[in-house]
Amino acid sequence: MLFTCPLCGAPLKEEANRWFCPKGHSYDKARSGYVNLLLAGGKHAKLPGDNKMMVASRQAFLNKGYYRSMADVLCETAAKYLPAGGVLLDAGCGEGYYTALMAKKLEAEGKPAEVYGVDISKFALDKAARRRKDIRFAAASVFHMPMTDDSVDLMTEVFAPYCGEEFARILKPGGIMLLVIPARLHLWELKCAIYDEPYENEVREYPLEGFEFIESIPVDGEITLDNNADIQSLFQMTPYYYKTSEEGQRRAAALQQLTTRTSFEVLVYRKLDYFV
Repeated sequence: MLFTCPLCGAPLKEEANRWFCPKGHSYDKARSGYVNLLLAGGKHAKLPGDNKMMVASRQAFLNKGYYRSMADVLCETAAKYLPAGGVLLDAGCGEGYYTALMAKKLEAEGKPAEVYGVDISKFALDKAARRRKDIRFAAASVFHMPMTDDSVDLMTEVFAPYCGEEFARILKPGGIMLLVIPARLHLWELKCAIYDEPYENEVREYPLEGFEFIESIPVDGEITLDNNADIQSLFQMTPYYYKTSEEGQRRAAALQQLTTRTSFEVLVYRKLDYFV
């Protein structure tokens, strides 16, 4: 087991209803199966991370397959780079949509893995833990993950905050990191529909300290949402919802159909030796 005690850093052991360390620190499992390893002092809010509305909206949207083309590329890339019997961590796993699909793909490829997911939102983790009982999920910040050093073969991060030092710490020497980012014109038509002055997404430069850049895999497409419920799910699961004026929100609420491009990049990196 790769989870560590957030109080003392010792390895945790798993029992039916809890995780515990040799020093007696104990962490109960939630009814759905995830464990809360986020200490009170590590929270920036009473209920940090995505709220119930964002989680429910994202789950409803993703479950309809709108982003399945990107998910398939992510799964194929994970299967390509993860060694047989390896350890996979989905950092910022949300409600576990991509985590579960990757686990399923690895099994289909004859490369079953030990799979973990970490997210700061309890609402998201409750959904994630109900998807697959064999994936170990924990509430924790991606900036301070309760996992042992040099323990993960492949780490994925989809639209989550980036923390290079922490990701390098938990990856094995030569370990692989997959980042999924929105490209410049991702959801451009949605922005045009709700904003007077739509803006392009900022895209980070490929080089990252401590990592070797291997490749970028573009995933471009188009989706049509033919009802307001799905449009609202898309809108409410994004940061746009909280950055939009009341007028913009009224425009989104009035939309009954939307066709918009989707544009992602799956970025592949390898941990460099000097982080060893």
